[in-house]
Amino acid sequence: MPQTLQLINPMDMHLHLREGKLLESVLPFTTQAFSAAVVMPNLKIPITTTALVNDYKEHIISLSSATFTPLMTLYLTPSLTREELLLARDAGIRILKLYPKGATTGSENGVKDILCEKTLQVFAIAEELGFILSIHGESNGFCMEREYEFLPIFAYIAEHFPKLRIIIEHMSDRRSLEMIEKYENLYATLTLHHITLNLDDVCGGMLNPHLFCKPMLKSRKDQQALLEAALKAHPKISFGSDSAPHLESAKLSSKGAAGIFSAPVLLPALTQLFESHNALDSLQSFVSDRAIEIYQLQDFTQKSITLEKIQYNVPERIDTPLGAIVPLFAGQNLSWRIKE
Repeated sequence: MPQTLQLINPMDMHLHLREGKLLESVLPFTTQAFSAAVVMPNLKIPITTTALVNDYKEHIISLSSATFTPLMTLYLTPSLTREELLLARDAGIRILKLYPKGATTGSENGVKDILCEKTLQVFAIAEELGFILSIHGESNGFCMEREYEFLPIFAYIAEHFPKLRIIIEHMSDRRSLEMIEKYENLYATLTLHHITLNLDDVCGGMLNPHLFCKPMLKSRKDQQALLEAALKAHPKISFGSDSAPHLESAKLSSKGAAGIFSAPVLLPALTQLFESHNALDSLQSFVSDRAIEIYQLQDFTQKSITLEKIQYNVPERIDTPLGAIVPLFAGQNLSWRIKE
């Protein structure tokens, strides 16, 4: 078995970096491992204008190493105008992020009626201008069926806007796989946690609030189907961690926050996972090549990451000036680590 592995231009196509001291604390875990990452816009003040995107991007770059490219997103609202979208395009913003109102963290300003006339007009302009539409695709129904219940909306948008590239973010339900096969312009991202864990890991024994996320971890059958798609580097699926840091105090409350902080373990854990399934040859495609193809990426920093087969002890907690964060696989040992 190989003792080192080289990955060229790893891409994280779904990342939460937060803001302030939390941003400063979590950003290095991504810049160490990835060439570029798609940065989510659901901050306390949503990133709904090009000016706000530019300010956020400049702040991230000021804190980043020279070998990292933040790929910025614009928070979609029905009030987005052609003028604003032209400004965004000219500023290099290529991704619009749609949150159904109330579906997840920071979605209070999301879209209530996704198929209303105003939102459809935004989709039409986005299609014309060449944007990518990334969607947190969940209904407000029963938590385990929300992604499935949202699939008709994906179908409607894909059918009516055939030149608009649409992303099913953090796909969690195996029934979504059929949808991306059906529509040429529909793609998806997969997280590490949805291909390694299922609902039993959250509450099958003792409750583990650090694994509470949205969309929820689903059944073993869902996990296995999504894992199989990742292991073969499905041509319409790219890797997107949905790493979402919350302070331990926010996770361990009566209204625990949804989100898993996976950034510290992503590449070592993925390498271990793919190796265990004799699929290391597919890892480069899953964590890089597919993203470059699907998102048609050209302007990003070139980076080569070497992983070595040396045990990595995942810390129990990661301290920040605001308090501790518990990472995914806290306290566990991984068989690979990033070479320093």
